[in-house]
Parts: sequence; C-alpha cells; structure tokens
Amino acid sequence: MINFEEELKKFHPSLEIEEAEDAIYNQDLTDMADLLVNLVKDNKEESRPGKTE
Repeated sequence: MINFEEELKKFHPSLEIEEAEDAIYNQDLTDMADLLVNLVKDNKEESRPGKTE
C-alpha cells in the first residue's frame, strides 16, 4: 500500500516548472482593462480645453 505522507515528503517540484512560472509571472502583459484605461486617459488629454499641439 502507498504511504502518501512519505511520498509527499520525497516530492521535489520540477525545475522546468519553476522556470516556466518565473518566465510567466515576470512578463509585463497588457490586458484589455489596461488598454481601455489608456484609451480613456488619452481621450481626456486630447479633449482638454486650451490644449495646443
């Protein structure tokens, strides 16, 4: 019979998975919410009265 407690003590995560996690979490990804916030911000700046180009 398998002793799950002992098997869990032996477990070590794969280095490949940890490297993949670092690569995923350290990326600066822009999502749709960020794009919308930037569009609204840009639109407000362009429509500000007294703005000269």
